[in-house]
Amino acid sequence: MCGQRRSWKLVIGGWLVLYPFFSCAAPNLPTLGGAAPESFDNQSGARSVEFNARSASKKRPSDELSLQAAIETALQDNPGLAEISARAKAKDEIPSQVGTLPDPVIQFNAMNLPVDTFNRTQEPMTQLQVGVSQKFPFPGKLGLRESAAEYEAAAAGNDVEEMRLLLIRDVKQNWWQLFYLDRALQTVRRNQKLMRQFVEVAQTKYRVGEGLQQDVLLAQVELSKLLDLEIQLKALRRTGESRLNALLNRPTEGKLHLPAEVETKLQALAPEASWQSQAKGNRPLLAAERKRIQAARKRLDLAKKDYFPDFKLGAAYGFRGGTDPLQGRSRADFATFMLSMEVPLYAGSKQAKAVDQRSSEVLEQIYSLQDRRQQVRREISTALANYRESREQFLLFKTGIIPQTRQTVASMLAGYQVNKVDFLNLVNAQITLYNYETKYWKALAEAHQALAALSAATGEERINAKTR
Repeated sequence: MCGQRRSWKLVIGGWLVLYPFFSCAAPNLPTLGGAAPESFDNQSGARSVEFNARSASKKRPSDELSLQAAIETALQDNPGLAEISARAKAKDEIPSQVGTLPDPVIQFNAMNLPVDTFNRTQEPMTQLQVGVSQKFPFPGKLGLRESAAEYEAAAAGNDVEEMRLLLIRDVKQNWWQLFYLDRALQTVRRNQKLMRQFVEVAQTKYRVGEGLQQDVLLAQVELSKLLDLEIQLKALRRTGESRLNALLNRPTEGKLHLPAEVETKLQALAPEASWQSQAKGNRPLLAAERKRIQAARKRLDLAKKDYFPDFKLGAAYGFRGGTDPLQGRSRADFATFMLSMEVPLYAGSKQAKAVDQRSSEVLEQIYSLQDRRQQVRREISTALANYRESREQFLLFKTGIIPQTRQTVASMLAGYQVNKVDFLNLVNAQITLYNYETKYWKALAEAHQALAALSAATGEERINAKTR
């Protein structure tokens, strides 16, 4: 019997030796009552994440996709950005077209030709005529059309910048989601190893008559839950991988390998008012709306100009044949000059309605700008709130909750070894530690996702997480 007791005590003792090895892959956190590791900054969190050196050296793909590399690839290859860039380039070609006079018209006419003989010398009014005409819009119309088109082209350029910001935001957020899932998978696999050790300990104690079968079953159930959770996390990662591949214009089934180490220093940001002020001048979305208001106003001015007529000038020269019987010489040629204009006879149902239409369009654009301003304010407020919440959670997990929970697990493990702690409480403590470690990585990822949203909302491609 003494030999059996020594057997399970050796198993537990060996597990205690292995526990620090398994836990070293977790975030390198300071323990309570001890000094902080070198990589820890007591004011703003850890400078870098240190993982299990052995596992990192075993699997470090040469094609790791860093965040910056993902952004550069998306900006170069994303078809959505290329599409809107081509659209903006097309609109750049419009102003000169609408600001130029209509093409002149050249005419070649055979006039007053007798149909009985088709002889152009038979009748004195028969002539072969060549003419040219040119339409002239009322002064100011061409300039207004060109100005409206220029504002629209400038707005399209702002749309490209806005699309660029949103693309960078989406790449960052999807990249950090993948990073979190990688860390969550790493944590769940580490806990699977620990739970297998729990199963082995419970089985050993049960065999020697000092444990309960329910402890064995409980450990096996918890291990199965972790295996199920791994399946779910793998599915989520695959979905996120497909989304990021789509943004990079890569095959959606392609595998992406992310770096295992990232910068984790999260600093406090400036008050919200400074970000709101910055967005007013930097956000392309607002700039595009302001330019569309100007374009709508130019179209309104153009509609008012339509009350005034457009003109058409023309000249023609008619060649006549035959001899004038009265004067006894060749018939003189004819010269023709023309001036025509459009008469706004139906102004009440046409031009007046066009003015009303354009006035409503100006109001539409003004209200659209106001709506976009509120949207930007909301985006900034939400991003800042999310960042501050995630940062505070991250630091709390880093400096308090996880070190305390680890000490609790270690203490309960020692108590379980001498039968002073219930097995169920030990398992629950380890599960709690797992949940906190996962939330630690989630808080880090969500903080960076919030920074990505704040960057896009303020009109900057990149925000350094520092006090402004």
